[in-house]
Amino acid sequence: MQRDQLADFLRRRREAIRPAEVGIADGPRRRTAGLRREEVAMLAGMSVDYVVRLEQGRSSQPSTQLLGALARALRLSDDERDHLFHLAGHRPPPADGVARLARAGLLRMLDLLGDTPAVVMSDLGEVLAQNRAAVLLGGDHTGFSGDRRYAVYRWFTDPATRAVRPPEEHEHNARQLVADLRAAAGRRAGDPTVTGLVARLQAASVDFRRLWAEHEVAVRRADRKTFVNPRVGRLIMDCETLVTPDQRQQLAVLTPADAETRERLELLRVLGTEEFPAGAPGPR
Repeated sequence: MQRDQLADFLRRRREAIRPAEVGIADGPRRRTAGLRREEVAMLAGMSVDYVVRLEQGRSSQPSTQLLGALARALRLSDDERDHLFHLAGHRPPPADGVARLARAGLLRMLDLLGDTPAVVMSDLGEVLAQNRAAVLLGGDHTGFSGDRRYAVYRWFTDPATRAVRPPEEHEHNARQLVADLRAAAGRRAGDPTVTGLVARLQAASVDFRRLWAEHEVAVRRADRKTFVNPRVGRLIMDCETLVTPDQRQQLAVLTPADAETRERLELLRVLGTEEFPAGAPGPR
């Protein structure tokens, strides 16, 4: 671990980011260059004290999870992220690990979308990052571990997660999730992450086994979805999905499909967050 170099790198990257780039208002009284330490702590989900100790070269060795959170918070490029890992005394994540870190370009697009709900997902449906508008619409999906990271696993193993979608759309959404997973399995033939997930789903869900046996394949690009929000009711959203060239990550952007939904979405922004069923599937 190169503490002094790590401290210098983190401090310079923090100072290089404009608050607006990460969705933070840049007020007229602001004197700090770039982000404040407390803002980095908030974005990375860690204590301000730890950020201070990192920047002063007094910290213990950060874990790879903390480094990933810092890379997202500071909007590091792929090269900068790898450099961060090296300075902290870790090897950069392998290909599968990198797939679980949202790409810097997608994070910047996420920030620029502002009040438009949007999420960055892996090709297996794990939410890697989402903006506040997406959290308001369907809940926070970034804190899961194990197989529950994947929307398809939550959908077929926990009925409570379906509460944010109306019953008449359940079968359609289930088919979409399975067809999308089938496409990923074809691209990643022999990948133990995918084969293991499929095997565990087959063991856990009769419905999944039924749909998997039909061998439907569909990579999602555009769709219309209805969300059931506990505070404002139904919102009909059009979903457009942008896929990275390697097809390992995607940015899903949701826009209101009609005037009533636009009004309800605006009301939701004013009301703020609401409790959601644990593990609700969100924009998938």
